Amino acid sequence: MTVLRRVGGFLFPLLTSLLLMLLIWWVFLRAFPQVGPRVGKTPADVWEYLVTSPGAANARSAIFDNLQITLRDAAFGFVVGMGAALVLAALFVSIRAVEQTVMPVAMLLRSVPLVALAPIIVLVFGRGLGGVTVMAAIVVLFPALVMIMTGLRNAPAQAMDLVAAYGGSRWTALRMVAIPAALPSVFAAARISVPGALIGALIGEWLGSGEGLGASLIRAIPTFRYSELWASIVIVTLVSVLLYAIVGVLENLVLARFGPDAGRR
Repeated sequence: MTVLRRVGGFLFPLLTSLLLMLLIWWVFLRAFPQVGPRVGKTPADVWEYLVTSPGAANARSAIFDNLQITLRDAAFGFVVGMGAALVLAALFVSIRAVEQTVMPVAMLLRSVPLVALAPIIVLVFGRGLGGVTVMAAIVVLFPALVMIMTGLRNAPAQAMDLVAAYGGSRWTALRMVAIPAALPSVFAAARISVPGALIGALIGEWLGSGEGLGASLIRAIPTFRYSELWASIVIVTLVSVLLYAIVGVLENLVLARFGPDAGRR
C-alpha cells in the first residue's frame, strides 16, 4: 500500500501538469489571434490530423517512423551520458586530484553552446549515430554528474568511517555505502536526463544526421506543413512525459525497497 501511495503521489502531479499544458496551449492561441489557424494548430486540429482525417494513417506512420530513429538516438545518448556521469562522479568523489584536473575542463565545455560545438562533433564523430549520440550524451552528462556527485558526497559519514575502520578501501566504501545512499540522486538524475536525451537527439538530428524527428521538424517549417509540425511536437512531448513517468515509477519501486525509508509505513 505504501508503494502504491508513492507511485500515485508521483503520477498525479504529472497528469495535472499535462492538463495544465493543454490549457496553456489553448490560452496561448486565444491570447495571440495573430497566430492564425494556418500556423497555430489547436489540440482538436492535431487530433484530426493524427486520428480522424482521411490521411491520418499515413501521417502517423511518417511521424512514428521518425520517432523510432529519435528514440534510438536518445537511448544511446542517455546510456553513454549517464554511464559517463556515474564513472566521473565516482572518480571525482574518490580521487580529489581527478576532480581538480577534469572539472574545470568539463565546466568550460558546458559553457559553450551545443550549436557551436556541433561542427566539431560532426567533424570528429561523423553525421551518423556517433555524432548524434555524442550531442545527446553532452546534454545528459553535466546535470547528471552534478546530481550524482552531490548524492555520493552526502553518504553517511559514520558508515563511511566504519568501513575504513574495518580496513575497507575507499572503493569499498563507495560501493557499499556511498552508491546505495546516492540512489535517490541517481534516479533524480535519470528522470531529468530522459527528456534531456530526447532534446539532445533532436538537436543532433537537426545539426548532424538529417534523420529522425529533429530533421523532419525543421523541414516542415519552410514547406508549410504546420499540422505535421504541431503533431510531431505533441508526440515528442507525450513520449518525453511517458519516459519520465516510467523512470519515476521505477524510482519509487526501487526506493521503497532499498531506499533510506525502506520498510517504513
